[in-house]
Order: sequence, then structure tokens, then C-alpha cells
Amino acid sequence: MDIQTIRHSLAHILAYAIQEVYPMVKFGIGPAIDDGFYYDFDFSKVKVVKSPLSILPSDGHQRGGRVGEISASAKASEDKSAGKQNSKMDFKLALEDLSVIENKMRELIKQNLKFEKKEISKIEAKKIFKNQPYKLELIKEIKEKKVGIYKSGEFADLCKEPHIASTAEINLDSFKLTKIAGAYWKGNEKNQMLLRIYGLAFENKEKLGEYLKAQEEAERRDHRVIGKKLDLFIFSDLVGKGLPLYTEKGAAIKRELEKFVLEEEIKRGYKHISTPELARVELYKKSGHYPYYKNTMYPPMKIDKDELILRPMACPHHFQIYSSRPRSYKELPFRMAELVKLFRYEKSGELTGLMRLRSFCLADSHIICQKELAQNEINEVLNLIEYCCSVLGFEQGKDYRYRLSLGDRQAKKKYFKDDENWDFAENVLRQTLSQRKVEFFEAKNEAAFYGPKIDIQMKNFYGKEDTAFTVQYDFVMPKRFNLSYTDKDGLDKEPIVIHRSSIGAIERTMALLIEKYEGAFPLWLSPIQLWIIPISDRHQAYGKEIADQLIQDGFRCELKDENETISKKIREGEIQKIPYLLVVGDREIEEKAISVRQRGKGNTGMIKFKEFLKKIKSEREQRK
Repeated sequence: MDIQTIRHSLAHILAYAIQEVYPMVKFGIGPAIDDGFYYDFDFSKVKVVKSPLSILPSDGHQRGGRVGEISASAKASEDKSAGKQNSKMDFKLALEDLSVIENKMRELIKQNLKFEKKEISKIEAKKIFKNQPYKLELIKEIKEKKVGIYKSGEFADLCKEPHIASTAEINLDSFKLTKIAGAYWKGNEKNQMLLRIYGLAFENKEKLGEYLKAQEEAERRDHRVIGKKLDLFIFSDLVGKGLPLYTEKGAAIKRELEKFVLEEEIKRGYKHISTPELARVELYKKSGHYPYYKNTMYPPMKIDKDELILRPMACPHHFQIYSSRPRSYKELPFRMAELVKLFRYEKSGELTGLMRLRSFCLADSHIICQKELAQNEINEVLNLIEYCCSVLGFEQGKDYRYRLSLGDRQAKKKYFKDDENWDFAENVLRQTLSQRKVEFFEAKNEAAFYGPKIDIQMKNFYGKEDTAFTVQYDFVMPKRFNLSYTDKDGLDKEPIVIHRSSIGAIERTMALLIEKYEGAFPLWLSPIQLWIIPISDRHQAYGKEIADQLIQDGFRCELKDENETISKKIREGEIQKIPYLLVVGDREIEEKAISVRQRGKGNTGMIKFKEFLKKIKSEREQRK
């Protein structure tokens, strides 16, 4: 039996078990998902109060709703202040309650319950679900005359999808309830907050165990956990959700990434520019972004007689620079790049540490060129992206893969109507990937409204893919902004635009790197690169001399002159994942040397300081 069918059937069994344990519960929906299933419940009529309320902050400090304990009234005060009418629920559910529900599920499974499908009228369905408001709402939305339900034992649910024949097909040790989260009904924050219970389900106990072990590894590498341990960044409720604050250490990593991409792009012929973080709303109306992305933009600010908005993208700004004077074909390709600060409204539940924010820095670029040069330019962009990935340590096929994101020609409201240009653009991207002999997959309805794109899909340790970098073919903006160039024949012609990001959002890339290296960054990225550890007070002057020289040469180092034992300092340095610990004593002073402890290798012996300095300069410059 297909595992997704088993997962979906388990969602029904979960709801059945909840009905048995908490009879007054109201049911939302319960689909199968990639690794299991979930079901949403409204416990507002359940009078039992379990454990004391304890909920993690929803500013991105939890991933995928991983919560220790959550209440259906978790959002009550927030919703009230926002003027919402959500009813307060006093029921509270903790992780330890999941074992009770899980045991009830196993009891039901052992009864070899059959899943019986029925097609009934809407009138009959409304009678069956008369005490289930969310089901009644769904019934009203069904366009067909008949309603599909599945019944197993004393539980019935609205459903069209296939199910297993009976619970005898479920392995009792192949599933586990894992977490609880809040979820708005239909994903709309104006609706009631429900409790979502997640479960894992696999073909057998062994595969479940492998997955749980992988999840433990992912949690150990979680960039939010490591970021806190290494003091890299914080979030402040007073500052606002999704707005990170970087410490000196975190800012050093961010600065190194920005420096790397800036230097590399300038080498490759990009003109680095700087544009303002505000613009008139008219700019985005002209580009077409305002109606398409209005819900993810911040509201306009009325200043004097103008309406200004925090920019969610930089392309309209860049077009102003290009069109500020006439351009010749001799200037093309015209490659503009910027480390641009962007602002996008993301819902609270979607914020995830540095992975998804409301303010971030994008390594952005717009290449304006002739249509016939598009494939060559896209190739050069992919060369840049693959080079950046190799320097950062990401491997194609292992850490990332290519996705060709296509438009839907039937979705006329979402996509610009121009079939000829869509065909040409999609073929250019497809041919480029094919000629590079890289594996890629195609995804419909993933393009932006102004053209198809190549997405570099990066996988994190939770197995989830995110779009890290993008290369997009745009044939719409040149029309909207009247972009042109004078060709060899003296005639004005319309170019195309290639939108691209070399290392994506700096913050997201930083999160991926924290998790990849588990905080043990290569030397060039390490927030603190070296510690100098004098053996005793009389060695501190030499230690300071070494530290001063390293700082003069641009290294981030610290002199550890605290009154503590050498072993304690070394242990702390290893916990802080410092690449090099340099110990100095009498012999080192005499030999103008240092004793080196290298991260991951331990004591590598004594070496002349000048020789060591030459070595680490090379390591830093090569970004090994």
C-alpha cells in the first residue's frame, strides 16, 4: 500500500482517537504530508485543563511549529489587541498528552477497523456534521451535488482521497505523534486559532527510527540553537518579529559573506551600485509588483503629498539608473549589482530564524542585454553561482539541485500574457541547463509573473528545500519601464532583463552555513579566528605582541589573559569552535614561536610565528 495513503488514513485514526479522549472537540482538516500527517482541532468546548501554559515565542525561534506545550488560547491577547474576534479557548495540551492519544490510536488500529466510502447528499452530510462548524463550512464550499465521506468505526469524516481497506494494514510501530502547533483555520490569521497535532509515519519501525535519528541531528545543527550558543544573533520582541540583531560575532560572518560576493562580482564585470530603501508607491505600480505582491509589502507611508513604501525588491530602482541616459549596444550586457536591504511582510507562523525574515540583505543583480545574448549571460550567472557554492562548501546534487520554474499560461491574472515570449524564455533556460549537463526538474506555476526562472533549491538538515538563489528571464519589465538601447543599425531596440542572486539572501545563506558547519566555520568565516593563551602572567606581554600583529594583519583574535587554568581556556576555546588556539610560554618567547592547537586536530606542535602567519594568510585568502 502507498505510504501516503497510510499516512492519510492515520490522520483519520488520530481524529477518531481525539474524539474518544476529548468528546467535545471540533474537527478541522487532516491531510497526509511528506513525512507523516497532521490534524487541526478546536478544543474551545473542551473543559479539561491539562498542563500549565508554556509556549515558545513565535518570532522565528521555532521551526515547523516545534513546540513543547501549546494552548488554543495562545494567541488570545495578540488577537484581541489586533481587533480580532477569535474566541478564547482554555484547553491546554502538552507533549506528554500525545502518548495517551497515541495509545488510543493503537487500540483503534488493533480493532481492524474498515474504511468505508460513501457518497451522500449535502443535506445528509449537514445532518451528520451538524455539531461540526468547520465541516459545515467545507460542505457549503463543495460544488458537487454529492459529498464524499469515509467511515471507520464510530468516526466519519469528509474526504475524497483513497484510504486503506482496514487498519490491519498499519504497522503499530511505524508511526509516532511528535509535536503540537497553533494553526489558523484555512491559514487565515483572521480565523480561529486551532491546535495542530503532527505525526510521523513510515513503512516500518526501522525507517521511522532512521528518520527520528536524522531529526535529532538536524535539531543539533539548528542554526537558532547554535547561534545562541555562539552568541551570533538575537531577536527582540521590542524590536519586532523577523528582525534579527547581530552581535559583533554574527556581524563578522555577515560582513565576510558580503565582502566575498562584492569582490567576486566586481571581478566579473558587475557595476555595484547603491539605491534607497524607500520608494514611491507609483514605482511599484508601474512595475506591476504592487497588485501582485501587495499582501507581502508593508503599508504605504504618507509623507507630504507622496506615498512611500519600504521596498520589497530592487529591480525598479535599478531600472531608473539604466534609463537615466541613452544606452548603446556597446554598453551591453549592462550588469548592475547591489547588496540590497529588502522588507517583506511574512506571517508570524512563517518566520523561521534567519531562514525567513521580514528584513534581509539580498545579493541582487539585474543584467540588461540583447535577447540573443541571454543564454550566454545565464551561463555566466550559473558559473558564478556554482563557484560561490563551491567556496561555501555546498555540493551540487548533495546540498542543492536545479529547478526550472515555469508559468501557467491559463492563470492570466497571475502571469503576463505573451505566449511567444514565454515559449522563448522557457526554452532558453531549459537549453542552458541541458547543455550544462546538470540534473534539473521542472515545476509549473512557480515562475514570477514576468518570466520563468532557474531556482537553486538548497536542502537543509530537516530535509526541507528552500530556494536559495535564482536566475530569472524577464521580458515584461523592459516594456513597462521603456528600457531600450541603440543598436548597430542606429535603431532603438528593446532588451531583456536577467534577474539573479549570486548567494541569495545573506541571512538565509548564513543560516545554511551555520547548520552545515555546525558552527565550526572555515577560518575566513569564523567570527573569532584565533585565541592567544599565555601560560602565565609573565607571558602576557609576548601574547599581546602576537595578538597586536594578528589584528594588524586583519585577523579576528582575542588575548585570553583571564586568571584561569590553561586547560579551562583550551576547553572553552574548543566549545566556542575557535579554529586556532595559540599557546605561548618561555620556550615560545625564546624561539619567537607559538604552540598551535588546531580545531579538529588538537596539538600540532610549535612553529615560528612568521611561518604560521604566512600559512593562515594563505588559508584566509584562498577561503579554504
